[in-house]
Amino acid sequence: MRISNFAVTPLVAALVLTGCVTTPTHESKVAASLAVAKTGQIEEAIQQVEAQTQGKNENDLLLNLEKGELMRIGKRYQDSLNALNVADTKVKEWEENAKSNPQKLMAQIGATLMGDASRDYEGQDYEKVMLTIRMAMNRINLGDLDTARVDIKRTHEREAVIAEFRSKETVAAEEEAKSKGVSTGNKELNGYPVETLNDPEVLKLKNGYQNALSHYLSGFVYEALNEPGLAAPGYRKAIELRPELPVLEEGLKGLDQRTSFRRKKGVTDVLFVVEAGNSPARQSKKLTLPIPTGRGLITMSLAFPVIYPDKDAPQINTIQVGNQSLPTALITDFNVMARRALKDELPGIYTRAAIRAAVKGVAQDQINKNFGALAGLAANIAVAATESNADDRMWRSLPERVFVARAFLPPGDYDVNFTGRPGETSKISVDGRYMVVPVRLYQNKTYLGDLAKFGTVTPVAQVEDKPATTAHDAKPAAKKNAVKTKPAQGATNTGATAVKTN
Repeated sequence: MRISNFAVTPLVAALVLTGCVTTPTHESKVAASLAVAKTGQIEEAIQQVEAQTQGKNENDLLLNLEKGELMRIGKRYQDSLNALNVADTKVKEWEENAKSNPQKLMAQIGATLMGDASRDYEGQDYEKVMLTIRMAMNRINLGDLDTARVDIKRTHEREAVIAEFRSKETVAAEEEAKSKGVSTGNKELNGYPVETLNDPEVLKLKNGYQNALSHYLSGFVYEALNEPGLAAPGYRKAIELRPELPVLEEGLKGLDQRTSFRRKKGVTDVLFVVEAGNSPARQSKKLTLPIPTGRGLITMSLAFPVIYPDKDAPQINTIQVGNQSLPTALITDFNVMARRALKDELPGIYTRAAIRAAVKGVAQDQINKNFGALAGLAANIAVAATESNADDRMWRSLPERVFVARAFLPPGDYDVNFTGRPGETSKISVDGRYMVVPVRLYQNKTYLGDLAKFGTVTPVAQVEDKPATTAHDAKPAAKKNAVKTKPAQGATNTGATAVKTN
């Protein structure tokens, strides 16, 4: 690391040596809620997060993401949408600035004396993408395919905004570093576990924000709305992001048959979305770096975020539906995505830390020079105190891994085992032309979401050359043992029902 000479006023020096007030980390705010959710006490988990989204935190982006996700697990889909809409308002503001006033966002590139945790949280890029996908999934559970379609379209537009802004930000960060005389890059981070970011699974990802779940789901929704021309690009993109997975490849390969008169009769097209665990936490790691000053080298402790791979990540290879064993595909791994996002972000984190260290180092050097060794020792202690832990803010209640399975199943009641562990069986009732089964798995708890059903089963006796009924003009699915939910605001009738599960 090299730094240029900074003119440090007494005011800056005083600020540097003031110390900092320790603020709660995000992990400390949500850890208890995540823990009780894993034991099956989802309403208690929701109440704990709701208690934190009061007063000044009412519109907090990250806390509303956490609340919305926990409410989704608890099958409170409209309440989840309400919370996610609060977060989405914040992300929309970011999008507008990214498009019309990127310099306003880039103003945060510069270092702050109090560290990255004091910066406004704009959300990880993959969190921005998952936000609209989560909204779409809630709409699906509420029987509102048309508005889910709108959310999916917004997801694709959001990805494009992110891609353009990040390319501009990279250039701006390099210029900022150059103007401060700071060398960029992380090659000087001795002691940083770079192997966590250079993992082959991390390097295989195209970027840190696109995931195959969002694109496969878009293909499924467009297909259910009888728009195969739009469904195909979704399936194709999912395969590009997660290649060589037969379950995903079949989504594209079988599209023509599923949307033509050749479609199988008397069966339901069932999509299982099986989510497991929670996304990883960022941990803070202090690294001691040498800082050159006019009076020689001084050392300074700087905090950097680290995400470690999960050696015990959940793996679901098959799910048992009645007497059938359905293969699954690991479609999204948020531990890997979070590390890819951190890999892309680390040069900027390093630059801000270097600038922060430069300001503090020069201030400390001036105190050593003007006030002697004793004051210098006090300055050393105070400078260390102003370096807070690394920013740990992440959407922690997201799943760690997402698997999908898909099959044509005759209508009826089925016993389903998602974990492969004996005795962990759930019951589902299959019906409709299309059906989505959402599941959230923890080590000792399975949350089965409401079953979303669209259209009616094509009768076996139907004339073979008659086109299949679409989701738009289908009659409502059979409602045996089903409770129809109230459509989301602005919903249109697609002949859908959402079945409450126990």
